[in-house]
Parts: sequence; C-alpha cells; structure tokens
Amino acid sequence: MTSTCWGRDMAGLGEGVANRSSSQEGKGDLSQSSEPLLNDDHHHLHDLDNNHSHPSCAECTRWTQIQRESKASGYGALALVSASHRPRWTMSFDDEYEKEIGMRRVRRRLCARLGVGTLIFLGTIQLFSVLSGLLIVFTSDGVHRIIEKWGQIGHSGQGLSSWPTDFSRGILPIPLHSHNDYWRRVPLYSAIEVGCISVEADVWLFDEQLYVGHSLASLTPNRTLASLYVDPLVRILENQNPTTRFHPDGNSSHHGVFDTDPEQPLTLLIDFKTSGAALFPYIVSALEPLRSRGYLSHRSGSAIVSRPIVVVGTGNTPFNLVDSADSNPHHDIFFDAPLESMWEGLPNEKQPPVQKPGPLVYGADIDASMPELAAAGKEKRIVSDDMGQGKSGAPDSPEAYTTSNSFYASVSFTQAIGHVLFGKLSESQMGLIRGHIRGAHRRGLKVRYWELPFWPIGLRNYVWEVLVNEGVDILNVDDLKAAAKRDWTKRTGWWS
Repeated sequence: MTSTCWGRDMAGLGEGVANRSSSQEGKGDLSQSSEPLLNDDHHHLHDLDNNHSHPSCAECTRWTQIQRESKASGYGALALVSASHRPRWTMSFDDEYEKEIGMRRVRRRLCARLGVGTLIFLGTIQLFSVLSGLLIVFTSDGVHRIIEKWGQIGHSGQGLSSWPTDFSRGILPIPLHSHNDYWRRVPLYSAIEVGCISVEADVWLFDEQLYVGHSLASLTPNRTLASLYVDPLVRILENQNPTTRFHPDGNSSHHGVFDTDPEQPLTLLIDFKTSGAALFPYIVSALEPLRSRGYLSHRSGSAIVSRPIVVVGTGNTPFNLVDSADSNPHHDIFFDAPLESMWEGLPNEKQPPVQKPGPLVYGADIDASMPELAAAGKEKRIVSDDMGQGKSGAPDSPEAYTTSNSFYASVSFTQAIGHVLFGKLSESQMGLIRGHIRGAHRRGLKVRYWELPFWPIGLRNYVWEVLVNEGVDILNVDDLKAAAKRDWTKRTGWWS
C-alpha cells in the first residue's frame, strides 16, 4: 500500500510519540497515559503496515522511527497502547482501515454470490428445457409427437407422408422466364424450384447432335438438349402422371410439372444459335419423347390443345418453317414473334419515336465475301435466313402472327424502348410499352421483353414493377430468387 503523509498540522507527531515512548520506558503499558498523541483534526492517514517513507517528509521519518521502536519491543504497528486507553487518533485510523477492508470483502462476496446465483438460474432454466423435451418424447402420442414422427416407420401415418405427385409440392407457379437457364448450377430444376413457368436453352447443331451452351467455347459433349431438358421433363411428367389401378391411363391426365397447378404448362424456349433451316428438323426429331407421350401443346385445326409443355422457337428459328405443315407437321413448335412490329396506339395517338438498334448485322458471320460491309461507321443489314429473334423467314405483315403459329411476342428492351435515364421511364417510353402490349394482346400473344436493365438493383426492380403493372405476361430474369419474392415496390433508393 502507498504511504500517505500526515497533514502539515501533524508536525509534532513523531517528536511527541518519541518523547512519550522514552518517558514511559520501563514503566509498563503505554496505555496508562491518557494524553492523546495527536489531536482530532488529522485527516491524512499514514499506511502503518508500510515501512517506506518519503525522504523529504520529516513527519514520515519520525513516524518510521517510532514504528521500528514499537516493533522491536514486541508491539504491532497499532498496538502501542491497549484498546481501552488507545488514543482517539489511532482508534479512528483502525476503524477506518478495518471498515474499508470489510467493505471490500463484502463487495467481493456479493459479486461471487451474484455470479454463482446467475449460473444456477441459467442452469435451472436449461435443465427445465431438457426435461420438457424429454417429457414430450417419452409421454403419450400428442399432436406434437404425431406431426414430428408422421410417416416414419413404427409411428402414426407410416407410409402416408408422401404422394406420387410430390415432385413440386408447395411450389406456386409465377410468370417468370429463366433467362439462359442452362447456366444455372442445376438447369431446369432450379427454375422449377422457384416457380418459373418458362426456361430457355441455346441450341447448337454439330455432327447431327444438339448441344446446349451460350457460346461455342462453352459447349461440352454431355450437355445436350436431351440430357438437360427433354429427358428430365419426361421423367418429371411421368411422375406427375403415374399409372396406377386408380389411374390406369396416366398419360390421359396430362398434369404439368406443378403439383399446385397441374393445368399450368411449362414453356421451353429454344434459341436456335446455328442455321435455322438446318437446325429445325433436328429439333422436331429431338422432341419426339415428349410428343409421343402427349406432353406437347399443339394446334389441332384452328384450336390450340394445351398440354404440360409449350415449345417456342426463338433466335434463328425461321417463321416460314414453323408455319408450314410440311416442316412442322405436328404443329407443336411455336414462334417467338417480333413485338416491336405490333405497336398499336389509342385513337388519334401517334407512335412515339423508336430508338433504332445500333450498328448490328443479322445473319452469318461477316467475312471477306461481304465487301459491302467494308464501309466503316455505316449500318448494314443482310437479308438472310438467320436474322435473329423474330426476323428469320418473317412475313411482310405483322398480322400473320397469330396464336396458331406464335406464342410469345418479344423484343430487346434496350433496342425497342431505350435506356432508362434518371431512374424513370419517360412518357414516350411508357407509350411504346403500352402500344406493344396492346398490339400483342389483340393477337392473343404473350409479351416478353429481353435484355432488361440488371443494375443498379433499384433500377432493375423499378423496371420489373412497371412491366408487370402494365401487363407484360412473362418477366425475363436472371436473378430468379430476387424476382420470385415479388417485393419490387420496396425500393430503398436508386442505387439499392
């Protein structure tokens, strides 16, 4: 402990105590004297258990000498006199010292008891929780135990926990199109998991095989249209349409992939990446496993027969082959019509100016055999059988697109509507969107915009919200889970 100097008014302490000690030597107990060693006005206490003193403090030097003499004579530092005759200053010092030590001990005991009490309390709660759980487990079959163990061997409901059509139980279909679906970790199934009613596959023809991938560099021998889409869809639909003694002809029901809505078809959008005319017959042949089981929607006369799967051709798909009974004899491949050609305004409404596409070239890759493209900075459009979405083999009039040959009416949002400046669509852009929707719906076609803004997130959500509110039938998305939440109106800012 640190030594504390006496107050300046205690200057005579050491000398007084020394004189008292010498005058009483050999006379017995120092307690015989009632003369106080110090007056009652002292407030600065010295640490009596510490023999260190301040060299510059005369009072400390004298007090140290007295301590040594007291210890040499067998007395403790505070036992100079008996308790009954002890001077008041020593009694006051002892009381304060012992009181402080006692308070510290009390505080330590309280803290220790509080900690132990808290541990005991928490342990009691945990023990009660464990005992309650054991009580539920080992008591008679209540509702909780029945639900928890339902369907397990030896428990209530054994064999009753699943249904033959449980593949998509609890999944609600929503109007989303899984753009570039083959890029997902689990193609097709990831889209169905969130409720997408449309998926997309980019198909390339090489060596009479149909490969799926975004580019030539991404193609692999085991990723084919059959392995990623046709065969999985056959398995799913066979499970959804089981043949049992209660249902002898499973294929007669034609239930779709969604157990919650068996009548909802799934659209398989096939993007023709290579020459449409060469690719088309291979697509017709590849769909035979679905066709032979009655799973493909098709046209019968003037009527459309709805089935679990709708196949739509986009990209380089030639309209003239889709609309021909010779090349499409089953009429089960539909066209993705050009939405930009279907704008219709209200009475006396003029079509807003359309943002023209940039310097694009439709058709085959440009090479030296096309010298007319050498002029830099000029847009050239090549008349070809492979002109991209909605343009290959297209008719002269948009009135040719009907539900008998087409399903979607699509266009690039960026090229047909333009960029969204300042985080909001202009009145002119809104007029274009409404005119597109009006014209497509008059023909009975479903509206789809592709190449939507994807960042910032707030802008993307805003565009989603506008399109859905205006009546777009299918939302072309990459982030399936974000779109499936349908919380697009909760915008926290343009950059959110």
